Amino acid sequence: MAIRKGFLIFLSASLIVMAGLLSADISDKDAQLARKVALKYGSEAEKRVMAWRKVINRVKGGTDLEKLVAVNDFFNQMDFVDDIEHWGKNDYWATPIEFLGTRGGDCEDFTIAKYFSLRELGVPDEKLRLVYVKALKLDQHHMVLAYYHKPTGVPVLLDNLDKQLKPASKRRDLLPIYSFNAKNLWLSKAKGRGVLVGGSSKLSLWTDLNSRLAAFN
Repeated sequence: MAIRKGFLIFLSASLIVMAGLLSADISDKDAQLARKVALKYGSEAEKRVMAWRKVINRVKGGTDLEKLVAVNDFFNQMDFVDDIEHWGKNDYWATPIEFLGTRGGDCEDFTIAKYFSLRELGVPDEKLRLVYVKALKLDQHHMVLAYYHKPTGVPVLLDNLDKQLKPASKRRDLLPIYSFNAKNLWLSKAKGRGVLVGGSSKLSLWTDLNSRLAAFN
């Protein structure tokens, strides 16, 4: 009996330790966010948010390349769903929480989630651009995220169509139209980084997205 009791105590202690290890990389703030998401989108959404936060915490001290790979791979697990089917609108830019909460979205939603995750990881805004392109093989508009290691260099693209990180020079299937980040908006009238035409606040969908993001926090 003493042996059995001792084993049960040992087992309980082991489970407590395992639970602690599983949640060790999740802060109270992250856990609170996940619970808040669960109230609106359900328990599976809570798990996705927890997984996202673990990825963020795991690569927080890594190189930019490690951050790009981790964020790109994580969000590319989500499902592609057209806006009209998913949101009942022709064009809707979801927040990362809405994207994870519903486990799906279109190319803009993939790109937006990656952008905000990399910004949280400390990647400077001037190194990132959300790029609206035409996917030539599909003959339709598309969006990708561009990362510039150097201001005048060829950016690396994060994409949900071609899931591997590739320099823009290797993506002949994409024709840039315009790009933007938190501050600026550029038209892709020529090779290189395009022509600055003003602030990204000109994009109403971007402004609306940021308002919803702020309201949720």
